[in-house]
Amino acid sequence: MTVNREYIIGFIGTGVMGNSMAKHLMKAGYSVIVYNRTKSRAEELMALGAVWMDTAAQIASRANVIITMVGYPKDVEDVYLGQNGVLAHAQAGSYVIDMTTSTPSLARRIYAEAKEKGIYALDAPVSGGDIGAREARLAIMAGGDEDAFEAMLPVFSVIGKNIILQGGAGSGQHTKMCNQIAIASNMIGVCEAMVYAQRAGLHPETVLKSIETGAAGSWSLSNLAPRMMSGDFEPGFYVKHFIKDMRIALDAAKEMGILTPGLDLAKSLYDELADKGEADSGTQALFKLLNGELS
Repeated sequence: MTVNREYIIGFIGTGVMGNSMAKHLMKAGYSVIVYNRTKSRAEELMALGAVWMDTAAQIASRANVIITMVGYPKDVEDVYLGQNGVLAHAQAGSYVIDMTTSTPSLARRIYAEAKEKGIYALDAPVSGGDIGAREARLAIMAGGDEDAFEAMLPVFSVIGKNIILQGGAGSGQHTKMCNQIAIASNMIGVCEAMVYAQRAGLHPETVLKSIETGAAGSWSLSNLAPRMMSGDFEPGFYVKHFIKDMRIALDAAKEMGILTPGLDLAKSLYDELADKGEADSGTQALFKLLNGELS
């Protein structure tokens, strides 16, 4: 799709995934300005030509497409709705896209306040982890108005491959909750399978070759099990952020009267993992807990 060179993209949150996403936008020819709470995490982007801004307000006043990829719903609320936040300083006619995994209710609130100011808002959380971000093949689950989605589709297409408008404001976040619920129980199974293979005296890498292409296959099995086996527990997606996502999903499920025994179990195991000092590890660190490696 053609790059709209009139778009100045402001990117707020240049962490594990945001860095790669912003980099792809720059390579595609977009002008990108950046802000992150820790400036050092934006240095690579600045070396490539991104322009640093000192605050989210400065980003909002100078960009006409603002993308956020921050940590928690409270961060999203502060960035968008605070006195020095995005909506207080963004221009009418600009687009704001929150790609953080946050709450559907907050997405709807941002949409409503943006609309009052003549600003187009989309909630567009992603799935695919650090690998998907690096390889520009994220799944993007969008909520908001169709015309805003269509206008931003060329931008989304630079960083993702499976890009779907799910419905009105908040629908993207609800879809991401479905994604996280499916992953939560699957991660337990992947870790248990790898512990079993190891304890049975098998070669886990060889076991993977047999099971990842059959009915047991999943993204987590193919991409995270090899990391477990090599002792790589660096975050493609933080344990602490996965716990946040599961908490959001559990709260929403409770409101809808849904039983989620798999999600409940996964949340309890990841809470224990975090309590044992692994909050900043990748989600594959659950392997260490189930393998009895943590005291």
